[in-house]
Amino acid sequence: MARPADRRPGFSRRAQFGIFTGYVIAVAGFLAGAILLVVSIVHPAAFSTLRGAANELARPAGEAGAETRAAGQGVIAAIGAYFQAGRQNAALSREVAAARANAVAMQALDGENRRLKALLGIVDPQMKPVAAARLIGSTSASARRFAVLSAGTAQGVRAGQPVRSAAGLIGRVVETGPNTARVLLVTDPENVVPVRRARDGLPAFIEGKSNGRIAIRLINMGVNPLRPGDVFVTSGSGGLYPPGIPVAVVTGVQNDGGVGHLASDPSDADFVVVLPVFQAAAVSALGASQAAAGPAPDPSSGGDAP
Repeated sequence: MARPADRRPGFSRRAQFGIFTGYVIAVAGFLAGAILLVVSIVHPAAFSTLRGAANELARPAGEAGAETRAAGQGVIAAIGAYFQAGRQNAALSREVAAARANAVAMQALDGENRRLKALLGIVDPQMKPVAAARLIGSTSASARRFAVLSAGTAQGVRAGQPVRSAAGLIGRVVETGPNTARVLLVTDPENVVPVRRARDGLPAFIEGKSNGRIAIRLINMGVNPLRPGDVFVTSGSGGLYPPGIPVAVVTGVQNDGGVGHLASDPSDADFVVVLPVFQAAAVSALGASQAAAGPAPDPSSGGDAP
């Protein structure tokens, strides 16, 4: 059976006493709270002892809560640091890669600047270069030795002009285009360069070999005076190459001369300069006399007479 909606105690003494007791307790609690509130406002230090005791009782629970919060914050911080470290590592890796690329670029620029400064150092004020350019190709694996120069007739390059790097002689121009030229290297078997020994002027000539090396042939046969380490430079004979350009260094002595390596390896040369013909009038006169005597020789064949 459902309980009636009317909650009045009726004639039950027990119920009436319970309601009265509740009212009394509520009023007493209200009065006690009001008194405590007035006392705390008028005299705040009155309950300091009680507050201290309460704090002492709550201390263990507070310490436990503080340790729990600290541990939780540490875990959260560790997780955040892990993900943050991953992002930082990725950013640092990108920065290191960019720095490495910049370092490589700077090293390349530094090497290029050194080569350009070396070229400026060998320019003779009395003989202005025709052009400065790069060697952009070569036939280092072929029996014939040619290179391609990134300058041509538009830059004033003509057939017959010597080509050198900062270290020494490279060869001479044999064919030209508008912006490129073909260079017959010193190592070509058909190229002959008149030279002299730097320390005493001993005359000789250098000719290329089919294996890309060079042979040093003496003009005056007899006792071979060559020694390893002898440096040979252009002599100026024939009027094509200016004198004094380093060409080769002796590495071995033979019965009729020696073998050596070039002062300037074309495979290592980057920037080169094209020089004017040393004695253009003499070269032109020689060419005219050869034309009158017979058919003109192949333009890729030998150089000047030693």
